[in-house]
Amino acid sequence: MRGSDRTSGSLFSYVDLEARVPAKHPLRLIKAIVDDVLGSLDGDFERLYEGTGRQSIAPERLLRASLLQAFYSVRSERQLMEQIDYNLLFRWFVGLGIDDPVWDHSTFSKNRDRLLDADVAAKFLEAVLRHAKVKRFLSDDHFSVDGTLVEAWASLKSFRAKDGSDEPPSPGRNGERDFHGEKRANDTHESTTDPDAKLFRKGNGQPAKLCFMGHALMENRNGLVVQAHLTEASGTAEREAAIDMLDRQSPGSSRRLTLGADKGYDAASFVGELRQMCVTPHIARNDAVTKTGKRRRSAVDGRTTRHEGFAVSQRVRKRIEEAFGWAKTVAGLAKTKLRGTARNAFKFTFTMAAYNLIRMPRLLKAA
Repeated sequence: MRGSDRTSGSLFSYVDLEARVPAKHPLRLIKAIVDDVLGSLDGDFERLYEGTGRQSIAPERLLRASLLQAFYSVRSERQLMEQIDYNLLFRWFVGLGIDDPVWDHSTFSKNRDRLLDADVAAKFLEAVLRHAKVKRFLSDDHFSVDGTLVEAWASLKSFRAKDGSDEPPSPGRNGERDFHGEKRANDTHESTTDPDAKLFRKGNGQPAKLCFMGHALMENRNGLVVQAHLTEASGTAEREAAIDMLDRQSPGSSRRLTLGADKGYDAASFVGELRQMCVTPHIARNDAVTKTGKRRRSAVDGRTTRHEGFAVSQRVRKRIEEAFGWAKTVAGLAKTKLRGTARNAFKFTFTMAAYNLIRMPRLLKAA
């Protein structure tokens, strides 16, 4: 018998969001961890808000909604609010009832910006790593580090001379400007759209972009990110951030640690700092022939590379690219939509925490 396509409204309707979400849905496990983590940050949230005045969006709901934005590749806050409005799964995860109104996208953005001042993203990542279900999967002595470029929300046409001496673009909404052959550098130029973004190229033959540089420290047992940092893009930013993240991860430690990294970290000063910190540099040797025909001398000698652990670190360190790949293809970090170092640092660190969470259902199932 053919079913009817006729729509008939019911006088009374009751929707139990909890019952609508399948028992084995991976978001159930993630939500349980997230709720515990947010509960542990209650004191930090309390210090962010005044005791009187107009009630804001609960920070717990702000962060849950931001996680959904990363998990499901939602491009903007406007689309996120639309999804929360009609998607029962999103309502359940955020903590809204079926009849609760959804916030305006501009209200959501303004309330989220309050969390930037308290470094909530870093505290959220730390709390995720302290959770009992996550902590069991972490290594505390073998790590890898790498950096990735995060393209800024600014075009090359916005990269203008600081003293205003260059020619303005042609008239119009998106005027053209020919800067072929013009020497432009971060010392003399800056973006009028995002002054914090720096002109940088990843390597020879690569195009120069206005960007930031994100850094991650990964533990080697299961490839979870334990530290995240975002800085201005420069030739030394990766090594400087690596020292900073190692110091935060194991402050004053006298235990022997290992750190895997690519050739970009093979610098004598960096390797020397690692050894002073009791960190064995499992860094890929950069002994390539230079433009002058001389072979570069690597700072990593045979005493380190001859051990079996060096080869293991070099193999495992490449997994950090999985975190960067997920952040850019799924979580929207290929090109940021935020301006300024502070906002993008929040976004990058929070995205690394989201990556750890999205890994947990599979890790726990295999355990």
